[in-house]
Amino acid sequence: MAKEAAHTKADEPVTLVIFGASGDLTQRLLLPGLGTLLKAEPHRRVTLVGAAVDEFDEARWHDLVLDRLREGGARTADARRVASGSRYERIDLLKDVELGRFVESLGTGQVVLYFALPPAVTAKICVLLASMDVPATFRLGLEKPFGTDSASAARLNQVLYRFAAEEQIFRIDHFLGKGAVLNLLGFRFANRIFEPVWNATNIERVEIAFDETLALEGRAGYYDKAGALADMIQSHLLLVCALVAMEDPAAIDDHEFRDLLTHVLRAMRLWQDCPLKASRRARYTAGTIDGADIPNYVDEPGVDPERGTETLAEVTVAIRNSRWAGVPFTLRSGKAMARGCRRIVVTFRPVNHLPAGFEPQPPPANRLVIDMNPERLTLEIMTNGEGDHFELERTSLSADIGPSTLRPYGEILGHIMDGNPILSVRGDMAQECWRIVTPVVEAWRAGEVPLEEYPAGSLGPESWLE
Repeated sequence: MAKEAAHTKADEPVTLVIFGASGDLTQRLLLPGLGTLLKAEPHRRVTLVGAAVDEFDEARWHDLVLDRLREGGARTADARRVASGSRYERIDLLKDVELGRFVESLGTGQVVLYFALPPAVTAKICVLLASMDVPATFRLGLEKPFGTDSASAARLNQVLYRFAAEEQIFRIDHFLGKGAVLNLLGFRFANRIFEPVWNATNIERVEIAFDETLALEGRAGYYDKAGALADMIQSHLLLVCALVAMEDPAAIDDHEFRDLLTHVLRAMRLWQDCPLKASRRARYTAGTIDGADIPNYVDEPGVDPERGTETLAEVTVAIRNSRWAGVPFTLRSGKAMARGCRRIVVTFRPVNHLPAGFEPQPPPANRLVIDMNPERLTLEIMTNGEGDHFELERTSLSADIGPSTLRPYGEILGHIMDGNPILSVRGDMAQECWRIVTPVVEAWRAGEVPLEEYPAGSLGPESWLE
């Protein structure tokens, strides 16, 4: 029987330890995210501890924390309180003696160990922690990707369970903290006009895209080993897909919510069980984006051309249950694209009959477009034309969704500090995500699916544009 997570009251003291505190993730996302949390909940009692192998004097650390917390919206007084009470420790986290001494110094209170580190480094530190006496009051925040395949995800789970229970482990996927993603719950389950038609009888296909104009941007150390499939589809987009397709929960709690997400993931298979038909990949070449010249991906510093890393990936899956049988779900993510596109598009089946005399025959399909940035809902319907009432035209009903007061990392940090795992990826969910894409990984590795090319700043390879 699952053990209930031990929740912490928001006004109880929590020590937030950031492993890899000198890195980009800490400065660009974690600290500003914490700032948004402090803005929304200034009563939180957070002691911040940075830990990394780099030299970082105390004054510089305090200035960095103060600046980034205020960037996230924290009031100056609250930002100064947290910054002045924080500390930075230079430590080689891969040396068991140093790590053990550091962990022991944290005491036995409520502590969050947040791993803002490359996944391979995180896995090595977890092996070391498995030989130590880690208090049950500690919680672990682990960045994706969780493992590099299904087998390595299972091994990492086994290591974690040697020193921590599942309710102490928070596998982070910041997409689950995005307001636009979480808004799917209210949209789907609180609207009578949509819930009855949310099935294969009425929906023809679903597309989930996360394209960005950003190129590699100096991230070769991580990205060239991961690629678009592992970076975006295997984690973020599969979870968004599960959220779109899940059954209605009896209650929004961590057990029910994550059970239903897992049920959908277990029902997922590649479309037609064939990685050659269900997947495509490509890599950008030299081009121009917003007037800036972008070099060929293989010429970017730190890239190994022999790896054949894709920067654009597309995978189509089927969900084999009664609700979604026969509906393709296509997930796509690309870098250095002509335009950013972060949206979910639900295309409905055509009407069963359209009276003769209306044009065009058949009319364009109704579509629901859920934009994630900016957050907007658009329902495309057919109406009578303005000039000719027997000529149909597309009409869009659109509504902007107010942005969340918390950035995704603020939402996630708040849940970890409170001990609420509803937005974390459970161990079996992580393994299921890898299971789904493993045939694609193997087919790509064997060269069975061609690596196409597209100029940076384009919409993708010519063969994809249809």
